[in-house]
Amino acid sequence: MNVVVLQGVLSSAPVCRQLASGAVVVSLELTTPTESGQASVPIAWFDPPTEVTWAPGDELVVVGTVRRRFFRSGGITQSRTEVVATAVLPIAKRRLVRAALARAGSSLQPAGV
Repeated sequence: MNVVVLQGVLSSAPVCRQLASGAVVVSLELTTPTESGQASVPIAWFDPPTEVTWAPGDELVVVGTVRRRFFRSGGITQSRTEVVATAVLPIAKRRLVRAALARAGSSLQPAGV
């Protein structure tokens, strides 16, 4: 099962790009608390359903999956691990956050069930 839920603060302005395929991807960096301090998590959100108007410092909830992708840059193969978002919501929209968490939770099942 590959399900990720993050809650954190947007650490930089979102970057919106249109890919050659015509798809739109929004790149986000979310800073989340950890036991040893903080972690910066890269997030890719493909074809978001709404315009992204958040600013650094906004608190967000992200639901998605983890993926590692490989690409060539400068003649060498590189990789990046990121969260591919299925939902990105401001923490203040509690009803929408609860619904997104319920959808993510419903996909979790113990092994063998």
